Amino acid sequence: MSYKLTYATMFDPPADLHVRFDAALAGIEAGLGASHALHIDGQECAGADSEQRRSPIDQHLVLGRFALADIAQADQAMEAAHAAFPGWRATATAERVRLLKRIAALIEERVYSIAAALTLEVGKNRMEALGEVQETADFFRHYAEDFERQQGFDRPLPDDPLPDFRSRNRSVMRPYGAWVVIAPFNFPFALAGGPVAAALVTGNTVVFKSASDTPWSGRLLADCLRDAGLPAGVFNYLNGDGSQVGQALVDHPRTAGVTFTGSFDVGMRIYRAMAGGAYPRPCIAEMGGKNACVVTANADLERAATGIVRSAFGMGGQKCSALSRLYVDAAVADALIEKLQKKIQALRIGDPRLQDNWLGPVTTANAAGNYERCSSLLGQYGGRVLDGARRLDEGDLAHGYFVAPTLAEAPADHPLFREEMFLPIVMLCRVSDIEEAMRLANDSPLGLTAGFYGNDEELDYFFENIEAGVTYANRPQGATTGAWPGYQPFGGWKGSGSTGKAIASFYYLAQYLREQSRTVVE
Repeated sequence: MSYKLTYATMFDPPADLHVRFDAALAGIEAGLGASHALHIDGQECAGADSEQRRSPIDQHLVLGRFALADIAQADQAMEAAHAAFPGWRATATAERVRLLKRIAALIEERVYSIAAALTLEVGKNRMEALGEVQETADFFRHYAEDFERQQGFDRPLPDDPLPDFRSRNRSVMRPYGAWVVIAPFNFPFALAGGPVAAALVTGNTVVFKSASDTPWSGRLLADCLRDAGLPAGVFNYLNGDGSQVGQALVDHPRTAGVTFTGSFDVGMRIYRAMAGGAYPRPCIAEMGGKNACVVTANADLERAATGIVRSAFGMGGQKCSALSRLYVDAAVADALIEKLQKKIQALRIGDPRLQDNWLGPVTTANAAGNYERCSSLLGQYGGRVLDGARRLDEGDLAHGYFVAPTLAEAPADHPLFREEMFLPIVMLCRVSDIEEAMRLANDSPLGLTAGFYGNDEELDYFFENIEAGVTYANRPQGATTGAWPGYQPFGGWKGSGSTGKAIASFYYLAQYLREQSRTVVE
């Protein structure tokens, strides 16, 4: 079987992958410091302003200068997308599918160079970065093939039972119009590319705003769509402040729908805005998680420790699916803690450009500051630090945002059990049995992912009772992380998602369409 890179298979790649990544990294680094434009109505555009961005690995490392849009350019992009909509909607399904598959192919051709840029911009290790880029290509291909499989959501219905007429009926799903996609900084390529692909293949046009902390990733995605030959105005790329440019897009009268990935507070503001206009408009919001893992007395503790460390600390805990809360049967808690500490202390932390380093920096100065704040709270409210809780700012790490992976034990009412920290900090709580663990795991307004380690007899109880959209049991590849298009749909319950429909699921594309019933009497 040939090697296929996914988040589940990334732990043992072929040697050639590293050789090719190193070569691409050298090429990317040779071009650092360039200027990067916006893309509006088929044209490369200077911004109203620009800013220099630096790497979280080393603040002396200048990535480039990136154009910043203003409200006027947000309006220009929306008008371009609105004007392009009738032609794109009328484009044959086969042509839209062909273009999406062309985008997927371009991403795959550039997988190493884009991944190298992600490592520099976000601080991901090379395997996380390569995984994200490949996942994005798979999103474009998966949604193209799914739309074909669904036959464009055009379904014949039975004729009305009329004796003297023939009454033909159909259900037809139709696109909304100009769709806004607002991406997060942690997966700035995949969580932009996925919804962009879904909106485009269903016949909507797109205005995409990158996260202001990671505009390079957005620009590289825009390059792939531009080079695939999309008609002018069908896809537009903006970079700018969320409170100004992002808000202008949400409030724009041409905005037909929004896909947002980010915090609960911002997601809910957008959701309310989309519901509160002259009429409700669709809003697909993925709003983070406070993900729990349950470990029973019957668990394979070695397998559990491996999965916990990978999900709690991969990419510095900066995943909406990252493991944050750990509920462990008291009978095995000490044994599990010992295994976790050994694995944490064995992690290689440093410059993620180097193959040997598994954990790089957090992405932003705000995240590094928040880490220090949370670390100071761990020893309060009855908690204690078991490992970590310190900035790593000496030697080669002095100019980056490096922090130590942290394990802490605390009672269930510690305030950090409720806060989405988005950091490499996992909180452990001892419980008396699986029922107490499940009650605590579900005691959260968020419900994105959840993990479980126990015996076969306990699995049904976990799956039947856990309040989360993505669930994993006895998985060493990651306790709560690792979904991949075509393998695991990804979406949250409760405050983690606005629709109850998961990314790359059977039900995802239909959210970008509205149904029209058609009856013709002959």
